[in-house]
Amino acid sequence: MRILSITAQKPNSTGSGVYLTELVKEYAEDGHKQAVVAGIYKEDTVEMPDGVSFYPVYFDSEKLPYPIVGMSDEMPYESTRYCDMTQEMTGRFREGFLEVIDQAVEEFQPELILCHHLYFLTAIVRERFPEHTIYGFCHNTDLRQMQKTDFEREFIREHIRKLDHIFVPQRAQEEGVRDIYGIEPENMTRLGMGYNSQIFCATETSRSKQGVQIVFAGKITQKKGVKSLLRALCLLAEREESEAGKEQLTLYLAGSTGNPKEYEEIQSLAGKCPYEVEFLGRLTQPELARVYNQCDIFTLPSFYEGIPLVVIEALACGDRVIMTDLPGLQEWFEETVPGADIRYVCMPRMEYADEPAAEELPAFEERLADALAESLLQKETKTADVSRISWKGISRKVLTIKEQEVLR
Repeated sequence: MRILSITAQKPNSTGSGVYLTELVKEYAEDGHKQAVVAGIYKEDTVEMPDGVSFYPVYFDSEKLPYPIVGMSDEMPYESTRYCDMTQEMTGRFREGFLEVIDQAVEEFQPELILCHHLYFLTAIVRERFPEHTIYGFCHNTDLRQMQKTDFEREFIREHIRKLDHIFVPQRAQEEGVRDIYGIEPENMTRLGMGYNSQIFCATETSRSKQGVQIVFAGKITQKKGVKSLLRALCLLAEREESEAGKEQLTLYLAGSTGNPKEYEEIQSLAGKCPYEVEFLGRLTQPELARVYNQCDIFTLPSFYEGIPLVVIEALACGDRVIMTDLPGLQEWFEETVPGADIRYVCMPRMEYADEPAAEELPAFEERLADALAESLLQKETKTADVSRISWKGISRKVLTIKEQEVLR
């Protein structure tokens, strides 16, 4: 099959980029012909399997003279927020992408177009190519944008409804797509998430015998709960009567940030933390796997996620996990990774899609400190069986929909 994949942002820097890239790898292994359209900078290096045609759309260029437009308000690289887009910027975005996509469609002649994010670019592609089979992938950040900003909302809603099929991570996103776009359940499929089992697996690396090592991986921002994590560790240390509070521990923060001011605030909080905090920066996947294998606990106190890939990767490397009890996630993990060593922390009340009510943060951070204390005292980790999770299974589910349509 001839498959064209499209994303408005970098194909190798965020969860959705990893998702696209891993699907491309699986389809290449299965012998499908492929092309990819993505938004990048001229200095970026994009690695795709041999034989995959790459059509770049360059930002910070003459045609698109502003940074890449990101689906999150804070991206791990310089970016533009959709809510800040002017009419001129929007017009340039449309023209810049359509010029490249028109070329890709004409030269490559795809039988199937896969668009990542149920948002502006996917709506543009659906409008431009009404006769092509186009599937859309929800990555959760698209729902957040529809909840937070009015940017091209009616245009997006109109054309997302016309997609041939939509794939969502799990139940919570299925409900969000239904509520926002009016898509019926029979036109959606829950795909879950895959992970790279060749990279993320438990090794013989011995974990530290001197204290406990905790790792966070993701954007270094409060939307991922990093400030709350640091404050929770301070609370833990203040509990003089607690054995957990006396533990020797190190926190590793792996990831980059798109907000320098907030990063400085987080660094300041880390400097006041009674435990050692190390900023590792952005890591390659093999580097991140090594860190997971050296640590005992992985934590993700995030306020908004679909299915966080980093949690699956950490479980595969043998870590026990502490994470927020985000909608649908406990259900998904219990079904897919039964018995996984995960502690869920009750969420604070949310005022916006990804912003907790300030007055509820102290209680949330107390609950997070409680979960950290329980995990610290546990010492041993129950091994998680992640064998049901694979990119190959996801890639084949997508093509099964196409095969069923052909039969009809």
